[in-house]
Amino acid sequence: MNLILLGPPNAGKGTQAKKLFADFHIPQISTGDILRKAVAEKTELGKVAGPLMAAGQYVPDEVVIGIVEERLKEEDVAQGFVLDGFPRTPGQADALDKMLARLGKKLDAVVSLEVPHETLVKRGSGRRVCPEDGSVYHVETSPPKRTGFCDKCGNGLVQRPDDMPEVIEKRLQKYDAETKPLKSFYEKKGVLKSVDGVGSPDGIYEEIKAAAGRSKA
Repeated sequence: MNLILLGPPNAGKGTQAKKLFADFHIPQISTGDILRKAVAEKTELGKVAGPLMAAGQYVPDEVVIGIVEERLKEEDVAQGFVLDGFPRTPGQADALDKMLARLGKKLDAVVSLEVPHETLVKRGSGRRVCPEDGSVYHVETSPPKRTGFCDKCGNGLVQRPDDMPEVIEKRLQKYDAETKPLKSFYEKKGVLKSVDGVGSPDGIYEEIKAAAGRSKA
């Protein structure tokens, strides 16, 4: 099963990708993760990406596309993959089509998680993280037992800079401008499936499986 999960920041893509891996053993391929891995392993493409990432600059499409292709050649994706964070633009999507053709693979579905703007901001801005052990809480949906402190180690919780409301708003604007056009790109190809991203994670997961052509459990 080869899938793309589309959706803005805080839509829940990472949570759903983990569920797909648990059931179908298909890895989540996050461009951020594989870029960092390529840099750490000092691959040729990683050597190009490293200085740009360190300087806070965008990594050129050709480098990102090359790193994704390297990843899709690895053994653990033989049974499928879930792409998260790639493609980001119609240009990258066109390059992905050509890449998959070269590798003898095809997309089974592109699943778009639909979540209202205000819900996305609330999800992100309410997140709190323990700097000591990495535990994640939410002030409304999964608060700690003692407000502001980690249940496991007792350390004070923090709000990450990218979870500030104004930062989330900017990321959503960027998504709308650059990535939202992918929906029409894949709709024209007949592979786009839209799923309501509000509700219980398990219920949303069943809808994703149905959209990907897997029967509900």
